[in-house]
Amino acid sequence: MVKIAFATSDRRVVNQHFGAAEAFGIYELGEKEMRLIEVAEFIETAMDGHEGKLAAKVELLLDCAAVYCNAAGASAIQQLLAKGIQPMRVDEGTPIDELLLGLQKSMVNDPPVWLAKHIKKQTRHFAADEEWEE
Repeated sequence: MVKIAFATSDRRVVNQHFGAAEAFGIYELGEKEMRLIEVAEFIETAMDGHEGKLAAKVELLLDCAAVYCNAAGASAIQQLLAKGIQPMRVDEGTPIDELLLGLQKSMVNDPPVWLAKHIKKQTRHFAADEEWEE
């Protein structure tokens, strides 16, 4: 299972810029299932002059493999990539369910590089955890 975040104000479509996102819908996605697990909402802030808001948003998404948004500034992209979160730009109004279905199909046969890396990393963490169990 991987977590994927979407910058959305209505939980149906991607319609927000990362830095100014009012909310993120966070979904858990597996090869045969998907579900909304969290909705995080933010107070409205101006796009400029609030660099701290980016760190808070990145921190919220630490367990996510990717975040889909309509745009992201260079600073946001750098912070996301540094934490292993793949920023994905999609057109405004792209349906979340279509993106999830496409990712789900690709998980089985041909995952994008960022998703394959995330899955491999998760597998290593689980294997390491199992070695330490008594």
